Amino acid sequence: MAIVVLLAAGALLALLLQSRHDVDREARNRSVAVAETFAHSLDIQDALKSSDPSAVLQPLAEETRKAAGVDFIVAMDTKGIRYSHPQPDRIGKRFVGTIEPSLAGKVHTESVQGPLGKEIQAVVPVTADDGRVVALVSAGLTVQNVSSVVQRQLPVILLAIATGLGLATVGTALISRRLRRQTHGLGTQEMTRMYEHHNAVLHAVREGVVITDGEGRLLLANDEAKRLLGLPEDADGRNIGDVPGLDRRMAALLLSGREATDEVVETGDRLLVVNQRPTHPRGRPEGSAVTIRDSTEMQVLTSRAETARRRLKLLYDAGGDIGTTLDVVRTAEELAAVAVPRFADFVTVDLADPVLDGDEPGPGVDMRRTAVNGIRSDHPLYPLGRLIDFLPSTPQARGYGTGEAELVPDLSDAPGWVAQDPPRARAIVDYGIHSLIAAPLKARGVVLGVVNFWRSQKPEPFDEDDLSLAVELVARAAVSMDNARRYTREHALAETLQRSLLPRALPEQSAMDVAHFYLPAQSGVGGDWFDVIPLPGSRVALVVGDVVGHGLHAAATMGRLRTAVHNFSSLDLPPDEILARLDDLVQRIDRDQDHDHGGDAEEQDGRVIGATCLYAVYDPVSQHCTMARAGHMPPLVVAPDGTTEIVELPAGPPLGLGGMPFETAELYLEEGSQLVLYTDGLVEERTRDISEGLELLRAALSRPGLDPRDSCTAVLDAVLPARPADDVALLIARTRTLGPDRVAQWEVPFQPDAVGAIRNAAAKKLDGWGLSELGFATELILSELITNALRHGSAPVLVRLLYDHALTCEVWDGSSIAPHLRYAATTDEGGRGLFLVAQLSEQWGTRYTPFGKVIWAEQALPGAGSSGGDVEPDLSAFLDAEPL
Repeated sequence: MAIVVLLAAGALLALLLQSRHDVDREARNRSVAVAETFAHSLDIQDALKSSDPSAVLQPLAEETRKAAGVDFIVAMDTKGIRYSHPQPDRIGKRFVGTIEPSLAGKVHTESVQGPLGKEIQAVVPVTADDGRVVALVSAGLTVQNVSSVVQRQLPVILLAIATGLGLATVGTALISRRLRRQTHGLGTQEMTRMYEHHNAVLHAVREGVVITDGEGRLLLANDEAKRLLGLPEDADGRNIGDVPGLDRRMAALLLSGREATDEVVETGDRLLVVNQRPTHPRGRPEGSAVTIRDSTEMQVLTSRAETARRRLKLLYDAGGDIGTTLDVVRTAEELAAVAVPRFADFVTVDLADPVLDGDEPGPGVDMRRTAVNGIRSDHPLYPLGRLIDFLPSTPQARGYGTGEAELVPDLSDAPGWVAQDPPRARAIVDYGIHSLIAAPLKARGVVLGVVNFWRSQKPEPFDEDDLSLAVELVARAAVSMDNARRYTREHALAETLQRSLLPRALPEQSAMDVAHFYLPAQSGVGGDWFDVIPLPGSRVALVVGDVVGHGLHAAATMGRLRTAVHNFSSLDLPPDEILARLDDLVQRIDRDQDHDHGGDAEEQDGRVIGATCLYAVYDPVSQHCTMARAGHMPPLVVAPDGTTEIVELPAGPPLGLGGMPFETAELYLEEGSQLVLYTDGLVEERTRDISEGLELLRAALSRPGLDPRDSCTAVLDAVLPARPADDVALLIARTRTLGPDRVAQWEVPFQPDAVGAIRNAAAKKLDGWGLSELGFATELILSELITNALRHGSAPVLVRLLYDHALTCEVWDGSSIAPHLRYAATTDEGGRGLFLVAQLSEQWGTRYTPFGKVIWAEQALPGAGSSGGDVEPDLSAFLDAEPL
């Protein structure tokens, strides 16, 4: 549109200039013609000869002017004095203009500023017969009249230009619309840039592009297509069949025009992948668009990439599938399973024999076949579990010694390997196994064994790439193997330590029938323990405890706590005091560890916080059971009729927290009742709630007539997790009673002469029990203990004899003052009483009750094999014995 407007403006200007020029020229020509006509008229000669030329020429000039259509006709003499003029007042005045050329006989035209304004005039001479110039005639037009002519033409010109502009606008719009439709709205710059990009991409892309028309002519082929197909430079425009050098199969495909998708065509030494689609520019097939790519190198690269992908996938799977458990044998089996059949046809894992026990192997040890896996089971390789002594010439022995993997491409040509077992070597080769990689399992500088990769199905042998893959695969497995070995060693040490710290056999006692069960956790030995501790007076203490955590530290801590419980039990303290002392001990241990480690956070794992304990004391005489717990699971009581209930026992804080007292609970147990103590590993499991575990435990025990061993079996069958995450300790005790026929009790009057009566009654009771052999010693013990109670104690005073696995003499009084043993000198008058009691008894001691204390002494029964049962004591040193 801008161009059309500029053209129209130029045309208008040109037309105006041309029109002005033409009008000017026409005005000059008309002026000359009118002037010459008037100058050659016959009347002018006569008028000039008259006496008054103006009178004749003025009318004649005006008449001629009007007839000729000019603005003025002026006749003048040779001096330029006017004879005529449209304005009469101008007659007689000098002519405005140039007359000299006309005086010379020439016609002269000019534009001057005359009386009528801007004028275009012509001056011609009037000549006589002799050729002499006798006058001049001037005729002309004013510029105003000339311009009026142009102005009259201007509307026509403008109308023509407007019509042209309108037609140009409509044409431009139509053409622009068609161009936009054909170019999809792209401008010239975009079209140019797109063409440049299209041309650059077309010839730079690494894929051939060919376009043909419906008649089989080659319209376009980029540089890559010409290279792949071997086309000449002048191939464009020629028929496909006439193009020299084009393979006939490719030419046939291009001429067919059919649709092709990733069709492989072999041309010479190339494999070309062709995609062909027909084009439909006008709704009908008019040719084909073809893309061609060279897959020759791609086949090789694809094969290599696929091989690399499979190897990476193998290593990735090995990272997730090997080492899922801390078990040496299982880790070896996982390694063999991962490698078959993706890497090898058969895999055998031979570990140094000490590795299976968690020990670090040394040089020259025998290896045991720990894992075997293959595509078939009828192979002639050494069987699983075989202990193998590899010869130094074998790749296995060399790899174990140097830590470097060895490749044997051809087993039939490996004399060092054949020398190990020639018959078996021949059987292996005859079976079809032809190649071997022996890779040592090396972790943290220690060679644990050798992994053997055998190939049979693939005809090609292992190569260096396979060797590097085997080394990396075994290296990943070796770390897991060493972790399993270390765990096996630590687990064995912890389990050995724990087993040594747990009771190997339950002590002899007659208060309860006891069955027990202990199982270490699968993930590592923990700190659970149980104990049965006989106490004076035929009583027995039952203990179950748990140290949170696993490993050597937990086992060692358990041993310390169990020893402390034994020591505190020897003091014959009540359960709540036992737990209070254990709590103080744990706090002291933690403070000592904090001091030793300087508060290092990394060393705080050794703290004992988290230990729990349940301590129960059963008296078969009173059938009362007193118990207390420190954060432990509550016990269960099973009545003789099978009724089972959970004892509502105050929980108390775990050991080591401090600041809170422990509470005891006392309950009466019928004879034949079962007291069930356990750790949380029995009832707690990830897949079930602890309340569900307790309900299962209660249901398993709710069956009458079971002895402790049967109850233990029933509990384990119903409640024990398949793979316990924590140690499991179970202690089931069935109560007995010490009947009245084995208990004798007397109340002692609080006066000195009561000793003899009690002594005599005790002697008679011993005779009735058939224990006359213990009569003398028993009388001495009772005499000393009763006398001390009367002298230093307070009422009431009671004496009790218990006939159980030993004879126990107990003297009760209301004082809490405890006696102590003295070693009197020879000059001392007294102080030998308790020494006498200690010499006559197996053991003696004091325990406190809510109402005072009890001093007791135990004697072994006759024939029990104790040191005091068969030898009569020497009493000569005790001359100051109190009178009986």
